[in-house]
Amino acid sequence: MTGKAPLTVLSRMSLLAAALLLAGCSGPQAGSGPGWTAQPDASGTTGSGAATASPGASGSASAPSSATPSEPQGAATASSWKTFSDPAKTVSFDLPQDWIAQSVAPEEGVLPGGLKIEVKKPDGTYVAALRTGLPPSSGACPDNARHPYTVISSVPFDLAVQGGEGTIPPRMVYRVLQGYRYFGSYGITNLVGGSDGQACELRNVVRGPAGKGDYSFGDVVSLKAFAPDEKVAPAMPFDTLAQAAQYVNDSSDFANVQRMLMSLKVKN
Repeated sequence: MTGKAPLTVLSRMSLLAAALLLAGCSGPQAGSGPGWTAQPDASGTTGSGAATASPGASGSASAPSSATPSEPQGAATASSWKTFSDPAKTVSFDLPQDWIAQSVAPEEGVLPGGLKIEVKKPDGTYVAALRTGLPPSSGACPDNARHPYTVISSVPFDLAVQGGEGTIPPRMVYRVLQGYRYFGSYGITNLVGGSDGQACELRNVVRGPAGKGDYSFGDVVSLKAFAPDEKVAPAMPFDTLAQAAQYVNDSSDFANVQRMLMSLKVKN
């Protein structure tokens, strides 16, 4: 903790500032201190993109399409940690001692050698999945299918993956896509979310070298604006951006997930 006075929900809304079109901007480096939760910058400046309230979204207000993460506020609360590695030791990551990491059959279409590792809590609650060998995707995004999105948290970390042209340094992000509600998702990425603060989907994907496939470590591979009759989980629905910011700043679960995702190591 930084020792600063707690932020109210309304003040968190005012701190969603400095809109960026990338998946985030500079923040604390992994391992630089005990905190793992990025706090939006307190500069109060607002960029050009804005995510406005959708009809029926109660209590919401206009907010920038992305936020500048600043000093860490929350800290991972798990008392002890362990390291998971696949049998071939191609990937490894840390996770709380009582969480469970299990290799499962990957989805169809992954490249040879692709992995899928699910992480769950002791009661079986799904937390995240690490996928490797994903085929690259670059779907079209027509203007009438674009939705405003907001970067609540974006923290850079070291990952030995050469993403190639069109990528940015890897980041652990929490982003919200606006539909009939605000849909939030966490994951790692080295891709720009979208242009002009809007996107058809937000991919929690790190683009790997040619022939190696992409990596995904997060709750979902791709976040979209769900329809009212669609299952949202494991992504999270919020009524306001303030609720999403409160989850990022106050949730010990998010702090533990952030530390876990940022601990990922990939063997080239």
